[in-house]
Amino acid sequence: ALWPAAAVEVHTSKEVDAVNGTNLRLKCTFSSSSPISQQLSVTWNFQPEDLSSHEPVFYYLKEPYKLSAGRFKERVTWDGNIERNDVSIVIWNLQPTDNGTFTCQVKNPPDVDGTIAEVRLRVVQKVHFSEIHFLAVAIGSACVLMIIVVTVVIICRHHRKKAQEKRMEVPDTEL
Repeated sequence: ALWPAAAVEVHTSKEVDAVNGTNLRLKCTFSSSSPISQQLSVTWNFQPEDLSSHEPVFYYLKEPYKLSAGRFKERVTWDGNIERNDVSIVIWNLQPTDNGTFTCQVKNPPDVDGTIAEVRLRVVQKVHFSEIHFLAVAIGSACVLMIIVVTVVIICRHHRKKAQEKRMEVPDTEL
């Protein structure tokens, strides 16, 4: 009988949008059929939109290793927690040149084969007007409109009451 091969499964979002100049946490999680090994390694790579060669982004083996060169030097930090199967990173000061595909690979000996997760990053100049923004503006506008209507009603009632009091004063002085 054949035994199923052990493998590491790695998971990321498929696509992420982020605003130019901001920081972004690229979340990556994994599952393994073996207990977490001291030899567990994490490799993050990047392929620009022009499909030029892959570039290293980040490497972890027992501890995080910083890049000594490249576009991500001094711009990537470890934000994972191996015990929680989280191998996420943070990219600082996003730039339009960061548009492309990031890959996250985890090896947990003896589980060294498995999926390589990909996340496509799109750096935008400003946030798109989403349904959430529309909903917030609609609810805010409705609240402001209700406050205005209630204020007008209160003012009208106040003026009507004052006018009625004046009319009541005139007959009293005639007596």
